[in-house]
Amino acid sequence: MARDHVDTDPAALLAANTALPFERAEAMPPEVYTSQAFVEAELEHIFGKEWFCVGRASTLPEPGDYTTVDLAGQPVAVVRDRDGALRAVSNVCLHRMSTMLQGRGHTRAITCPYHGWTYNLDGRLRGAPGMGLNEGFCKQDYRLPQVRCEEWLGWVFVSLAPDAAPVAERYGKLLDLVGDFDMGGYVESFQETHVWDTNWKVLAENFMESYHLPVCHMGTIGGQVKLEEMVCPEGEENFNYHWILKDDSLDLALAHPTNTALKGDARRTTWLLSLYPGLFITLSPGYFWYLSLHPEGPGKVRILYGGGMAKEFAADANAQVHFDRLKALLDDVNVEDRGCTERVYKGLLSGLSRPGHLSHLERPNYEFAQYLNRRINGAA
Repeated sequence: MARDHVDTDPAALLAANTALPFERAEAMPPEVYTSQAFVEAELEHIFGKEWFCVGRASTLPEPGDYTTVDLAGQPVAVVRDRDGALRAVSNVCLHRMSTMLQGRGHTRAITCPYHGWTYNLDGRLRGAPGMGLNEGFCKQDYRLPQVRCEEWLGWVFVSLAPDAAPVAERYGKLLDLVGDFDMGGYVESFQETHVWDTNWKVLAENFMESYHLPVCHMGTIGGQVKLEEMVCPEGEENFNYHWILKDDSLDLALAHPTNTALKGDARRTTWLLSLYPGLFITLSPGYFWYLSLHPEGPGKVRILYGGGMAKEFAADANAQVHFDRLKALLDDVNVEDRGCTERVYKGLLSGLSRPGHLSHLERPNYEFAQYLNRRINGAA
């Protein structure tokens, strides 16, 4: 029989959970993952107010290139304007409120598929057939609502909050850690969208900690990990991080011979960067991959999954070989992660599920819980 999580306030349970010091920390209670009310609070207080990553700017190189996203219930289109700037607008027609652009692609204008109202790439109404007899209609009065949009280190972020602090201010301390990696110069090779049957936080926490790597990823990357060498420091207000020192069993995890910017251990260091609320980046000297997560109810998560190589590997004569090897490896890793995270969600729904104590290698999970509590419960 499934456990009843409805009668207990998950926000109060989270507050009690995060009141413990790290030395006594426990995993978050099941109700935090399984409650519909908690997801609604996350959409209102987190995804409706924070910056959300829609991918890499390099995937939108030409005027008219666009991508779309549903962010906390608001359809948004991100478009490369004719002046070369990226802008985000509401993806809802101002006539009878149909959604317009779908997925990713290229367009000369934003056209509503319902009645043909057409908008310029900056959101201004260009044409509205059959409206000449309405005396109150004035084309100049119509412009799609603008949504905050910023590019930083090659990433594109949008926010529904007009007063959100700039992305560079929010995540700027990352440059002290990985500035020498020149993350903005990495070349994206693929981008896909998936939906998994788990809670978004389960997948987020799975990315944050490498404690699971030797077991969950025994068939792929688990053998490259030495837990005794891993350091999980205290996180920052808006992100957490840890790093892994890789050996030479995967050359793409090391700096390319032509890379002169990275020195010493930095040439074999892989960073796991968790930018709250939903962008998770694995950054190695040779490649990167990322997940951008958005909840689709308690038991489903929408995943933007992408990755590619450092510019030195992308420019290598064997670039296609490198990419094919990387994509095959990352896909295998994702299969393993999907199995692990979907099993966790199934366990969270069970009547006998109880949170256990965290390992010192799960410090990022503790930091993430603190962030969630600040946003949901308004803690200082």
